[in-house]
Amino acid sequence: MSTPNLKEIATHDEWQAHLATLPKTALLVIFFHAPWAAPCAQMGTVLNALAEEYAKEGSPATSWVSVNAEELVDVSETYDVVAVPFVVLQRDSQVLDSISGSNAAVVRKAVEKHAPRDGTAAPTNGQTPAGETLANGEVGGELLSPEEELKKKLHGLVNAAGVMLFMKGTPGEPQCGFSRQMVGILRERSVKYGFFNILADDDVRQGLKVFADWPTYPQLWVAGELVGGLDIVKEELENDPDYFAKYSVPKTQTAGAA
Repeated sequence: MSTPNLKEIATHDEWQAHLATLPKTALLVIFFHAPWAAPCAQMGTVLNALAEEYAKEGSPATSWVSVNAEELVDVSETYDVVAVPFVVLQRDSQVLDSISGSNAAVVRKAVEKHAPRDGTAAPTNGQTPAGETLANGEVGGELLSPEEELKKKLHGLVNAAGVMLFMKGTPGEPQCGFSRQMVGILRERSVKYGFFNILADDDVRQGLKVFADWPTYPQLWVAGELVGGLDIVKEELENDPDYFAKYSVPKTQTAGAA
């Protein structure tokens, strides 16, 4: 993911140093990402292009940074990042907006709202350009119901990585024994995986039960398909010890949520 207009923050010291040098009037755009999440590449491209636009003379003061949500966990937790891509807009240490997901139109609209440029204006006659989606779920004039929006979000989440774990807590701090065991199984096999903390989003927690027709957590999804809970995963491994081989990485590399 090439984003030359976004400053990659690699350490906590770099993060603190960057905050200390920001003018109070500057809009800070923070892009939380993870290497396993394909939608992050799309959002990175969008933000890189926006940052280039705002670098032009006469534009409001902005700062654009990129943060690996899994490597700088303390920063992620500060902003309650539970899924990626996740974009935060901040000015003078105050969070103005946060956007979860890869909706480019919503991110652009939020940035232009908090850092308007000369010539920035809403589409004429109140029309939304074809293919753009507003924050309330309106797509080119067609309003999506809350149920449809949730279903769209869930579909994106279960496909966010080849192996997706919906758990209670995070891999570093599981909030139930079953989730802890599931993380252990994946780590033992060096599986590259994504995760979602269902305790942080009740809409996802309740909605995924219906979407998956599976009432309990943790849930493991592979290639967008539900495998099941801990017992089912153990059965799959008993039948095929190489069940996760396709998604494992060499021992010298770091698994998705290790």
